[in-house]
Amino acid sequence: MFTTDFLVIGSGVAGLSFALRAAEYGNVTVLTKGEALDSSSAKAQGGIAAVMSAEDSFESHVADTLDAGAGLCVEQAVRTIVEEAPAAIDELLHWGVDFDADAEEPAGFELGREGGHSQRRILHAKDTTGLEISSKLLQAVRDNPRITLLEGHVAIDLITTAKLGLVTEDRVLGAYVLVKGTGKVEIFRSDRVLLATGGAGRVYLFTTNPDTATGDGVAMAWRAGATISNMEFVQFHPTCFYNKRADDRAGQTFLISEAVRGEGGVLIGADGKEFMYKYDRRGSLAPRDIVARAIDSEIKRTGNPCVYVDITHKPAGYMAERFPLIDETCRSYGIDPSIQPIPVVPAAHYQCGGVATDTNGQSSMRGLFAAGEVGCTGLHGANRLASNSLLECVVIARRALRTMLVKLPLAHPTESYPIPEWHSGEAVPPDDLAIIYHNWDEIRRLMWDYVSIVRSNHRLQRAATRLRILSREVKEFYWGYCVTPEILELRNLVTVAELIVDCAIRRNESRGLHYTMDAPERGPSAVPTTIHRW
Repeated sequence: MFTTDFLVIGSGVAGLSFALRAAEYGNVTVLTKGEALDSSSAKAQGGIAAVMSAEDSFESHVADTLDAGAGLCVEQAVRTIVEEAPAAIDELLHWGVDFDADAEEPAGFELGREGGHSQRRILHAKDTTGLEISSKLLQAVRDNPRITLLEGHVAIDLITTAKLGLVTEDRVLGAYVLVKGTGKVEIFRSDRVLLATGGAGRVYLFTTNPDTATGDGVAMAWRAGATISNMEFVQFHPTCFYNKRADDRAGQTFLISEAVRGEGGVLIGADGKEFMYKYDRRGSLAPRDIVARAIDSEIKRTGNPCVYVDITHKPAGYMAERFPLIDETCRSYGIDPSIQPIPVVPAAHYQCGGVATDTNGQSSMRGLFAAGEVGCTGLHGANRLASNSLLECVVIARRALRTMLVKLPLAHPTESYPIPEWHSGEAVPPDDLAIIYHNWDEIRRLMWDYVSIVRSNHRLQRAATRLRILSREVKEFYWGYCVTPEILELRNLVTVAELIVDCAIRRNESRGLHYTMDAPERGPSAVPTTIHRW
C-alpha cells in the first residue's frame, strides 16, 4: 500500500496545477494511465479565456458564458470562475507559461476572439496553447521533490468506506490501480483524492480527443456513489479536418481551432457560399452547438461529405505565422490554407456534464474532488463557451486545494481503515481481445448513430436497448478475466455511454447541445439532469 497526502488521478492542466499547489503542504502522488502529456489539455489549440483588456469586463465575459450555456449555467459558478481568471493567469505565468505577446496592448498579450465571445479575451500560444501550458506545468512537477508522477498507472476503482462494508459517513479512502508494466494491482491510500481524468470523447466514433479520453473519472465516481449531472450535453466541435483519403475516419480527428474563425475564417459550402447567417445572426462566430447543427444540416441537405473554413482572404503567410500546427497539418494532407478552403466536419469534443461539484470541486462524497472536464461545476451549462475549459481547470484546482486544507486538514488525519488487497480470484488472463475491440467499436458506432448531434426518442431507446446487452457482456469480461487496460477502458466506456443515454432520455426538450427531433423547442424552465446511485 502506498500512502500519500494528496492523490491526483490524471495529468492534464487541472491535475498538474493542483499538484504544484498541494506540494506546498504535503506529499502528492499523480497517476496517469499513459504518458503525462497524453491529455486533452495538451491538445487544446485555441487558448484560455480571461478578462485582460480595459475594453473588456467581467460582466461581458459572464454574459457571453450564460448566453452560450442556454440557460443552464449556474450564474454564481460562472461569476466565481470568471472573476478569478486574472489570478489564474498570473499563476500560469509564474510557472513559466509563455503566452503570445503584443507590446501595443495594455495587458501586453495578443488576445484572440472565438465563437460566442463578444470581446477579444483569449490568451494563446500560437495554436498549441494547451501543449505550452501542460509542458511548463509538467516540467515544474518533475522538478518538485514532493510530487511523485507515475505514468502507466491505470485507476480501476475508488476505495470507499461503503465498499468496505462500513455504515459510517461514506468517504473516499484511495484507489485500486493497475500498473501496466507489471500487471499488478496496487493500493494508493489517501483521504484527499482529486479526479482530473478529462472527458469521454472516445465514446464516439469520431472525436478530437486523445485515446485516453474514455470517461474513467466519471465512471469510477459513479460506481463509488457520487452524483453525476448533465451528461447529455456532449459538445461536438463543428470544425474538424475532413480527410477524404480516409473516409471512415475511425479514431482521432485533427481539430481546426475555433480561433481560425475568430480571426476571420468563414464557413462556406461546396458552392463557395457562406451559409451560417441562415442559422444565426452571428454567422461563423455563433456558439458551437449552433454551428455544429448548422453544418450537420448543410451536409444532409446537400449530400456533400463536408463543408469548408475559408481564410484565403488573409495575407500570404498568415496561417503559417498564427496557426503553424494547423497550417503544417493541412499541408501534409495536400491542403494549402492560404489558397484553399479547409474541409471540415463535426466531431465529439467536450463533455459539459460530469461529476457534480460545487465551485470548490467538492463532489457529493467526502474527500472526493473533481476538476477540469471530468467535473460539472455549472460553468458550462448546456453548451461550453470556447476557451473557458482551461480556465476552469486552473481555478477549480486551486479552490479544491483550499477547501481540502480546511475540511480535511493534514494536521488532523482521519481514522485509517484497513483496506484489503486486490484479489483476482478465479479470473484468468483474457484469451480473445478481438471480442473486446468489437464491443468497443460497437459502443462508439451506436453512440455516433443514435446519440450525437441530432437525436430522437426512437434513436435513444435503440441505444439504450443495445447498451443493456453490451453492459452485461462487459461485466462478464471484467469478472471473468484478470484486469487489463483494455478491459478497464471498455468497462468505463460502456458506463459513460449509459449515463449519456439515460440523461438524454430524461431531458424532454432541446437545449444547448441536446437537440431532439421529438421536442425541438426549449422547455419553460432550466433544470439540470442529476443522477444519483443509490
